[in-house]
Amino acid sequence: MKISEVKSVLETLDAVNFKLPDGSTLPPHFHITEIGLITKHFIDCGGTERKETLANFQLWEAGDYDHRLAPKKFLHILDLCKKVLGDDDYEIEVEYQQNTIGKFGLKFDGTDFILTNKQTACLAQDACVITDKPTQEKSSCCSPANGCC
Repeated sequence: MKISEVKSVLETLDAVNFKLPDGSTLPPHFHITEIGLITKHFIDCGGTERKETLANFQLWEAGDYDHRLAPKKFLHILDLCKKVLGDDDYEIEVEYQQNTIGKFGLKFDGTDFILTNKQTACLAQDACVITDKPTQEKSSCCSPANGCC
């Protein structure tokens, strides 16, 4: 989900609710403690240099049980963040504290914002020998023998 999509949705809502991938709802007294940019500059295991920039929303809950984030307040926070985000329409990643800090994608189901599971993947599959068959010998993407690392 992109920033512009969140803004459009917020304009139609009476309340802001977030759900985890398992369907449980974040407590209604959650806070948005940070909105910012995260830039990842890296080289994949095939040797390709890559750069990825995402908007990051950090959600947090505290003991102030009377706190409620209204849609208009959320929109105001997003407007304040233009100093950092600029006018670019970034994809959003959400951080939420569980046993460790979880990183999630974001979508909207018509009523609630849904935190979606994120997965890792090899970005250089053409440079790696990858098979889904557990009985076959696999060559690791980063093994010294295949020359990609």
